Amino acid sequence: MNRKKVLEIKNLVKNYGTNGFCATVLKGIDLEIYKNDFIAVMGPSGSGKTTLLNILSTIDKPTQGQVMLDGVDIGKVSNRDLSKIRRDKIGFIFQDYNLLDTMTLQDNIALPLSLNGSGGAQCIKKTEMFADMFGLKGHLKKYPYQLSGGQKQRGAACRALITDPEIIFADEPTGALDSRSSKDLLECLKMVNDSGKATILMVTHDAFSASYAKDAYILSDGQIRCRISRCEGRKEFYDKIIDMQASMGGDFS
Repeated sequence: MNRKKVLEIKNLVKNYGTNGFCATVLKGIDLEIYKNDFIAVMGPSGSGKTTLLNILSTIDKPTQGQVMLDGVDIGKVSNRDLSKIRRDKIGFIFQDYNLLDTMTLQDNIALPLSLNGSGGAQCIKKTEMFADMFGLKGHLKKYPYQLSGGQKQRGAACRALITDPEIIFADEPTGALDSRSSKDLLECLKMVNDSGKATILMVTHDAFSASYAKDAYILSDGQIRCRISRCEGRKEFYDKIIDMQASMGGDFS
C-alpha cells in the first residue's frame, strides 16, 4: 500500500552572512516524511536542527533547495497562500506553551477552529475529544495560571491537533517540563500518532523524548549523519540512541 508523502526535502542548504563572511548551517539535507510518521530530529548544539525546523515550519527560508508540503513547494507560494498553509496544514507545539492567559483552556484549544470559522458545536465537540485523550477534560474551564506546566503543554498539543493538520512540528516540547509531565505528554503524543491522528516531527536534545518516536535522525555539522529506527521496544530504542550519541560525541544539550 502506498503511503501518502506529507513532507519532502531536497538538497536543503541554509547560509547566513554576507560581505565575505558566510556560515553554512545546513549542507544539503534530504528527507521524506510520510503520513503517520513520528520523527525525532537530534543533534549536538549548533548542528542545525533549529534552523531545519524553522525552514520546514515556514518561519525561515532556505538559501537553496526545495521543501514540498502536501505536494506544494512552499518556497514558491505567495505570502497569502503561505499563511493559509500555516493555518490549515501545520500544527505547532512550542517549548513555552503560548497559551493566552485571558482565555480558558477550552477556548485556547478551540481557537484555531474558531479562526477557521467552525461553528460552536463543532468546536466544543472536538475540544472535548482531544481534552479527553490528553487527560484534560476536568480542566477545560480553568485559565492557564490555574494549570501545571504539564497540563498547559498538553493543552497546547490539543490546540495544535484540533484542525487535523498534515503535520505537527514540536520544538523541544518537554524542555520546560519535569520528568513526570514529560512522560505524560510523550505518552499522549505517541497515542495520537499510533491511532493515526497525527504525523509528528519533533526537535529534541533528549534521548528519552526521542525514544517515543518511530525514527530518530541525528544531525551533525549541518548534515544528517544517521537514522535510527525503532524495531523493538522503547527501552531498546532509547539504548540505541544513547549509544549513537556516545559514538558521535558533542554536546546534545
